Amino acid sequence: MNKVILYYKFVPVADPEMTMRWQKELCSRLQLTGRIIVSKHGINGTLGGELKSLRQYKAEMNRSVIFKGITYKWSEGTGKDFPRLSIKVKPELVAFDRPDEIKVDEKGVVGGGKHLKPEQVHKLVEERGDDVVFFDGRNAYEAAVGKFKDAVVPDTKTTRDFVTELESGKYDDIKDKPIVTYCTGGIRCEALSVLMKNRGFEEVYQIDGGIVKYGEKYGDDGLWEGSLHIFDDRMSHRFSENSKDIGICIHCQGKTSNYENCADVSCNRLVLICENCIDNKTLCDAEVHQTVKA
Repeated sequence: MNKVILYYKFVPVADPEMTMRWQKELCSRLQLTGRIIVSKHGINGTLGGELKSLRQYKAEMNRSVIFKGITYKWSEGTGKDFPRLSIKVKPELVAFDRPDEIKVDEKGVVGGGKHLKPEQVHKLVEERGDDVVFFDGRNAYEAAVGKFKDAVVPDTKTTRDFVTELESGKYDDIKDKPIVTYCTGGIRCEALSVLMKNRGFEEVYQIDGGIVKYGEKYGDDGLWEGSLHIFDDRMSHRFSENSKDIGICIHCQGKTSNYENCADVSCNRLVLICENCIDNKTLCDAEVHQTVKA
């Protein structure tokens, strides 16, 4: 039985290089594939493999002092979700290009948004109504296939675009409103909420466990609509059979959640294209290059 785990932990790491070497040895021994980033701020990983191996990985992590008690998000795997194992040391766990703005202690990120469980998100909406603003912490192509209803979707092609976007002035009118940030597993919002609070957003929240945990709780019967874009060979994840498509096919404008790489190798962008169009035309239209680089 194959599974995929998604996890992160913000915690001071004294020697990221040594931690990276330990992770390489551990994952190679357990025949796990996927991606892990280690930084002075902590660790972020997505791994796939046999259930027994992933359980052993979790046990080894719990034996360490700093990585004990991580919450792992589990999903079904195919055994071919990741082509190889990649473990790297980077300045940030999420590339906002603001490594010195993020402060971390043994309890996690310092000065970030308040964590809300999925049911607490609903309670906030019930109490504050239309004043609550959902703020997407992902890239534009992720939001094109799934988002919270009426969410603000920043004009971002990469995570590095967020700071410029936040400082542009276009969101000044919501700085005094309750802001609920959200992202796939929660890690991007840990940093984004700090960046927002540092730029005058007064009341910032983040969904504990991200969209993944919200979807596990409410499926498609809550405030989420569409599918969840994920960064492995599965490409997307649906929370239930009631999931609907909100993405727009680049050719026929029909509803779809299907992304394909543009057949033009000089382009290599992700293209939203429905099943009816995929056999006939997998190239972007030159004048319709609205998607972002993969």
